[in-house]
Amino acid sequence: MAYARGRHWPFFLITLAVAFVAFEVPPYLTGDPTQSRIQPEPQLAAYFPVLAAHVVLGCAALLCGCLQVWPWLRARRPRLHRIVGRVYVGLAVVAGLMALYLATNTPYGPVARASSTVLATLWIGTSVAGLVAARRKDFAAHRRWMIRSFVLACSIATNRVWVVILVITLTPSYPDNNLALLITTAGLSSWLGWTLPLLITQLWLDRDYRRRAVDLERTPPPTVADHDGNPDHRSEQGSWA
Repeated sequence: MAYARGRHWPFFLITLAVAFVAFEVPPYLTGDPTQSRIQPEPQLAAYFPVLAAHVVLGCAALLCGCLQVWPWLRARRPRLHRIVGRVYVGLAVVAGLMALYLATNTPYGPVARASSTVLATLWIGTSVAGLVAARRKDFAAHRRWMIRSFVLACSIATNRVWVVILVITLTPSYPDNNLALLITTAGLSSWLGWTLPLLITQLWLDRDYRRRAVDLERTPPPTVADHDGNPDHRSEQGSWA
């Protein structure tokens, strides 16, 4: 079957997502703020509970997103695909709203604050836009919006990759100033973690759009019979949103 050829990548993606969740979530299930990887200001009593809920819901959204991009699930279990999709959007909206609060109170400075605010807004927006497109049965637009949304959801993991790269790269520049290193790394990684993947994704979507449009133009018109039973080649107008 078409969806079975070259489709091993979802298992690799799901494996990476499960491994990341297994690493990321446990400290936030303890209820102990000292276990948090982000230490907020002492006066922000609500920060850790919101952060813990955001991490758990965001990781749940990440796992749901992995299922949503699995071609087999879409082809063989469309009803399950729709259910998981609605769950994903709900998780994205709630986790995104929590991210706006966390962004406002981030200890990592204005650069990281701006990035987290834009990211959360875009994640909510793309998720809702994908749901609206699906309800309108514009599945081409739905596919593009949800791919963008899932890429933004993955920033919770890609951000960590950039942290490692930037710490290794920038440490020699801040030999005696760990706070400056932390703020700089957090600011840069928070932007790089989602802007580059989203840019690459948009370039791929644009290329995919053009390829599909060319394929549609090259598709021969269907052959239908006229009233006398003779072949009549008439073009049907296809739609590709």
